Amino acid sequence: MFGFHYRLERKAIGLVLGIIGVASIGGIVEIAPLFTIHQTVENAPDMRVYTPLELAGRNIYIREGCYACHSQMVRTLRDEVERYGPYSLAVESKYDHPMLWGSKRTGPDLARLGSKYSDEWHVAHLINPRDVVPESVMPAYAWLARNELRTDDLTQHLKAQRTVGVPYTDDMIANAAADAYGQAAPDSPQAEGVAKRYGKDTAVRAFDGRAGVLTEMDAMVAYLQILGRLTDAAHKPIASAEK
Repeated sequence: MFGFHYRLERKAIGLVLGIIGVASIGGIVEIAPLFTIHQTVENAPDMRVYTPLELAGRNIYIREGCYACHSQMVRTLRDEVERYGPYSLAVESKYDHPMLWGSKRTGPDLARLGSKYSDEWHVAHLINPRDVVPESVMPAYAWLARNELRTDDLTQHLKAQRTVGVPYTDDMIANAAADAYGQAAPDSPQAEGVAKRYGKDTAVRAFDGRAGVLTEMDAMVAYLQILGRLTDAAHKPIASAEK
């Protein structure tokens, strides 16, 4: 065996072809399943896209490195399902670019966090985690409540998401900034457009408790409250979810 390898090393072309052949095996193993991906990923007719405010919150979540301590993937293990809820389906991350499944759990998994706690709880937790979870090692993010949310670039963010397959319409993109404000200001004229473009069940409220002031806290809480709730596919029988 070693004699063959030594002889091969003396022949550059043969060595290159050997390397290409071995590397191709790994490539085929990774690429081949993609040809059947439509047969393995569930259908979710009720799936909706992130609103501009929720997408902004997701961007802040990534910016602050939250994914380094929190995964967003409930595995099929019994103890995980009993603790967090139904195991995660691939379709639930259909519009996640990048996806945040992960495996690191310094903190709990967040895949089913949406609507588990009130907006007030999330605000208090982000300002000082130990006020609500005394044993928490999570750092405080109090500045989110002070930082005004930037909305002038949301149009570009939605365009970028559409480029990679998220079905944002021209109307959604054109009204991104207005919809971000409207979702956190229920009494504003812009609020009506949010329900029109993203569905009547979309949460429209002052997430940080202060109507009329759009902050990064609004965006972060809006994102946390939608985790696991873009579709109900995981809560339906498998046969129904695949239809």
